[in-house]
Amino acid sequence: MDEIQEKKLEIRTNVLNAMEGLSEEDFTAKNNRIFNRIFGFANFLEAKIVLLHMDNINLEFAQQLVKQSLKDGKIVVLPAFDPTTFKMTLSKIDNVENDLCSGPRGLLEPDPDRCKQVPIECVDIAIIPGVAFDEKGGRIGSGQGYYDRFIPELPVTTRKVALAFEDQVLPLIPMESHDKHVDIVITEKRIIYKI
Repeated sequence: MDEIQEKKLEIRTNVLNAMEGLSEEDFTAKNNRIFNRIFGFANFLEAKIVLLHMDNINLEFAQQLVKQSLKDGKIVVLPAFDPTTFKMTLSKIDNVENDLCSGPRGLLEPDPDRCKQVPIECVDIAIIPGVAFDEKGGRIGSGQGYYDRFIPELPVTTRKVALAFEDQVLPLIPMESHDKHVDIVITEKRIIYKI
C-alpha cells in the first residue's frame, strides 16, 4: 500500500472513531444544525431535483433529509450501486417507507421495481457523502471510488455539496489524480466554499 493510501486509511479510522465517540446528544445537536443550514441554503432551496444518499452511519439524518425534501416538493433522487462496475444509477423516490430496499452494499437504495431512473443531467444539486473533507473541497470517501467515478459525470452546473461535522473537516486531505472534489462543505458551524 502506498503512502497516500495509508494516510487515507489512517484518516478514515481516526474520523470514524471520533464520530463514534460523540455522545448521542452531541450527534443529534450537530445533525440538527446541519439540517437547518441545508434547508436554508440558497442553492438547495432553488433546486428542483436533488440527489441525496442513504448513510448507515447517520441513517436517521439521511431519512429526515429525504422526507423534508419530499415535503418541500423536491424531486428526490437516490443512487443504486453496481458492485461489478462500481457505477451508480439514479432513481426517483416518492416515499422512504415504500420505495427503498437493501442494496448490495447494505445501504438502502431505490427499489428498481417501484422507482424510475433519472438521467444524471437532470440533477440540480448533489449531496456527496464522505468521511473527511478539507476547505479546498478535497474528500475521502469509503475507498471504493463510486463517487470519484460519478462526480465527473455530473453537469458542471450541478452543485456538489458535502454535509459533515466540523470534526470531519481537516487541514488537508491527501488527494490522488483520480480523487474528485466537492464545491461546498456544510458543517454545523459554517458553509465552506471551495477555494
